[in-house]
Amino acid sequence: MSGPDEYTVANKAIRRVNNKPPHGITRRDALRTLSAAALAGMAWPAGRALADRRRPDLAPVPGDLLGNRFFTFNTVVRVNQIETSRDVTNGEDEASIHTPEAARTFREAIEANWPGARMTWSFSWLALQDQRPNYRELRDLVVSYHERYGDEITFIPGGYFANMYNTREQVNRDLHEGLQMVSRMVGGGYRPQSVIAGFLSAENLRFLAEEEGIHVCQGNIWSQYAIDNGDGEGSISYPYYPSREHFCKPAQGPQDFIDCVNLDGWTVDFLMAMYPGQRLIDGIHCGSRQGVGPIETVIRQGTELGVQEMVATTAAHFDRGFELNGFAWVTVCWEMSLVEARQIYGYRGRNGLDGLALWFQEMRRRWPSALCVTQGEFGLLWRDRFNSNDGIDYRFVQRGTGVCGSDPDLEIRWFMNRDFRLALLRNVQTGEPEKVIDFTRYDLRAEEPADPEPGGHSRNWSLMNRINQKGVRPEDTPVPISQLTADERAMIARRYPDLVSGMR
Repeated sequence: MSGPDEYTVANKAIRRVNNKPPHGITRRDALRTLSAAALAGMAWPAGRALADRRRPDLAPVPGDLLGNRFFTFNTVVRVNQIETSRDVTNGEDEASIHTPEAARTFREAIEANWPGARMTWSFSWLALQDQRPNYRELRDLVVSYHERYGDEITFIPGGYFANMYNTREQVNRDLHEGLQMVSRMVGGGYRPQSVIAGFLSAENLRFLAEEEGIHVCQGNIWSQYAIDNGDGEGSISYPYYPSREHFCKPAQGPQDFIDCVNLDGWTVDFLMAMYPGQRLIDGIHCGSRQGVGPIETVIRQGTELGVQEMVATTAAHFDRGFELNGFAWVTVCWEMSLVEARQIYGYRGRNGLDGLALWFQEMRRRWPSALCVTQGEFGLLWRDRFNSNDGIDYRFVQRGTGVCGSDPDLEIRWFMNRDFRLALLRNVQTGEPEKVIDFTRYDLRAEEPADPEPGGHSRNWSLMNRINQKGVRPEDTPVPISQLTADERAMIARRYPDLVSGMR
């Protein structure tokens, strides 16, 4: 092609409004004021590229982030377990378990237990390309769910680990062409509001915002370290605008700002997140990713214990977290393969859907006003409320659940903002003073790894500096807050003076 495609031209037009709306007008209002006359003569796909395409009879998106509890439920449709690039894969071939029948069982379970819930489906490169009958029928079926339920359909590059195996330039090409394939698959000028990526570098997040006009991305997996094919520990766990220096770092100001809301992929138990990798306890692999994800809960531990952990992790956000932050958010990526993955991986014969039903029912019983919306809808609501990281100040308190390594004697407090994240841990039984187990400073320069060499693997993209919760370095030894330097205590005092009151 000699010039930009129609999607690129259209997205550049909408960015002029979407990035810098007039003072006092929200981005959503600005988008709605775009008239046909203003776009006359432009190559615009049929329909509205970034507009709300949900059916008018579906539940509305709330007008504001604050005062609401949000749940986002995402899934991945793929061919191989980890598709590291367009033509290279790791792990098992999962084509036999990606069927229309499995997708129907999955989606009907969601609707039966949370009527009106909307979810986000992401398709891998191979799943968009595969011409076998099951994949053709599966794509058509998911498009029907978009039309029936208002589900979002998007693209996932590189099987969660695109930058660990591909150059940034290649990932940009994959994003551009993958999103085009999604638009063609859905038709009617459809354009997703978000992307699911696992981990995504700062350059690729910039590309999504500035070249593709997409301003929401699941681009970090909070606290992941020594798990699967890549590490990306060091971010904050709720939404933020990433820095051009590092995807885990919140932008510090206009000079490093990327206008793409960076979202976590799985809400985890804060006590479990302290550990690298996983531990074997009573014959069960207790992973640091334990929280609301199905593999670490209802599949490994069974329905009763698994649901107990999922509900407790949810409550940490929907109860105390809601009080502290004015809104709450829980998210999970429940891979579609899990419906029949026991055929390949065993999983003790479990697929977790009975646990999903109980978890959904309990969420709706305890928090009846909670909203299950698409990832794109949630991210854009956050973006409407915050136009920078200056105002973010997230606080969390969680006590161990007693499930598989989440010690009920321990309580953790997290403080997360533009300048730093700080975690304080105490033993409620012994009464010992809190100690700092994590103090990650975002005012310091950060740098991502270089692109991997051809055929290589660049695994560790973590952002670790002063003290990190994983405890894998000598400098990560927990200390009382009084043992931080005077400058560090002053930095904390500017945000939370009560934490350092009386100290010199």
